[in-house]
Amino acid sequence: MKITRREIVKTGLAAGTALSMPTILRAQTSPDDARTVRWIPGGNTVAFDPIFSLNASQHALAIYDMLFDVDSKGMPQPQMVGKWGVSEDKKTYTFQLREGLIFHDGSPVTAADCVASIRRWAQVDTSGKLIMAKAKDISKQDEKTFTITLNEPLPLLIPLLASSYAGYYLAIMREKDAKLPPTEQVTANIGSGPFKFNQALAKPGASFTYDRNEQYIPRQEPADGFAGGKVVKVDRVVMEFITDEQTAFAALQAGEVDFVQYPAQVLYPAIESDPNLELELLNTAGSDMFIRLNCLQKPFNNVKARQAMLHLIDQEAIMLAAGFEPKNIRPVTSIFGYSTPYSNDENTAWYKKGGDPERAKLLLQEAGYAGETVLILQTTDWPQGSNAAQYLANTLRNIGVNAELAASDWAGMEKRRVNKGPIVDGGWSVFISDFADSKFHNPIGLPLLAANGVDYYGWPKNDEYEALRAKWAEVETLDERLALAREMQRLAWDFVGTVMLGNYVDPIARRKSLIGLVQVPSVYYPMWNMEKVSA
Repeated sequence: MKITRREIVKTGLAAGTALSMPTILRAQTSPDDARTVRWIPGGNTVAFDPIFSLNASQHALAIYDMLFDVDSKGMPQPQMVGKWGVSEDKKTYTFQLREGLIFHDGSPVTAADCVASIRRWAQVDTSGKLIMAKAKDISKQDEKTFTITLNEPLPLLIPLLASSYAGYYLAIMREKDAKLPPTEQVTANIGSGPFKFNQALAKPGASFTYDRNEQYIPRQEPADGFAGGKVVKVDRVVMEFITDEQTAFAALQAGEVDFVQYPAQVLYPAIESDPNLELELLNTAGSDMFIRLNCLQKPFNNVKARQAMLHLIDQEAIMLAAGFEPKNIRPVTSIFGYSTPYSNDENTAWYKKGGDPERAKLLLQEAGYAGETVLILQTTDWPQGSNAAQYLANTLRNIGVNAELAASDWAGMEKRRVNKGPIVDGGWSVFISDFADSKFHNPIGLPLLAANGVDYYGWPKNDEYEALRAKWAEVETLDERLALAREMQRLAWDFVGTVMLGNYVDPIARRKSLIGLVQVPSVYYPMWNMEKVSA
């Protein structure tokens, strides 16, 4: 029987979905300036250093720049680099910065800044760790030139340097900032990017303001994904943190804001019927939602308990319960995502649409499950994640699992998921998150696809899988990587570090007077190229 969202809501499994009008709307603001954009992002900014936190990427896109970044086809393109070349033996790469790169404090960007930034990034990012493992030296040659010298060729070096949308954002910072350990957050907020952070107008928890960097010199190429010319056509962008979906919609409708990243899906008809508003799909590949299991603590330190979760999940039911419309969801049965070139069906022939609760229950028994608490981290400021967590808890209880929810905002979840200890010491069992589908094409750059027991929360470990993943950067042809992907998929579906829940597309909502938004393979959207026109 096909499950509809209406039926799930009716039975209470989608509790918490925003279906009612708020009783108090946000106070009216003064009319927006013609060159000021008011933007409601997908969540609150709680960290500013993109090396300290993956969730600082939206902030980093505005104020920092990268050496390389990817275009709309996922191909790496020079950004801060003007010229680059590789030696005949393919072991020495030489990079020369383009002219006109200046930090927001007026100091020039130098090769020393780039070297320090790469070294700091490489301490936390899986792509960077691979580069450092193979690097003989990374050093400044002159004020504008630096080299990366390798012990052996690394065909994917340039794509790895441009892998910000798959891992940590390789923000080029001032050398004195980049010399801080990655465990210590850089708070200066001084980059060389197209926007400056307005510290004087910062209102933590309410809004942050970004002003156009008048000294920024964009590249000459047209904007294309994260690459090309970052031409800023507005004077100011104000990030407004409004978590209530109805309040956000009311503000958009009233013209108090110009952009809402995650409009409530139940409001799509109202948005489409408003002559001043428009839904626009900027990330056409969508995002993949997943469950991460704590492989260090009971019950999921037992592989059979993890396999039980893989059998238990009914992707359609949990995605509908999360609050997504049927037309916007798609199944994901590969660790390589829904639409990437490497997505494959190896070892998934057993996959049963609708889940297999009886098989899951049997596997838990074989794992020796003895009633231990399974603690699910529930992010209350992400409605879809919150609803999915509630549905998952109910599903586990239905097969006899002692499932509990630990509710907090996203920032609270981030703080707790780093804890590797048992629940009684502040640990956890399960959390739900998502990444842009395009990220799943890169098992080197995406920490989620590591299984070394270190790189991502949950800490699965499988040496055979890691040996295959290490080969990814060494092979040169697409066919070789496709073959590796099938072998990695086979192993990953056995040791189960991650359980995929499904793919969804999520259009943004904007006023029609805001045009020129850039399509990117990410859930973080550039603020350059857009402009406001007369309605």
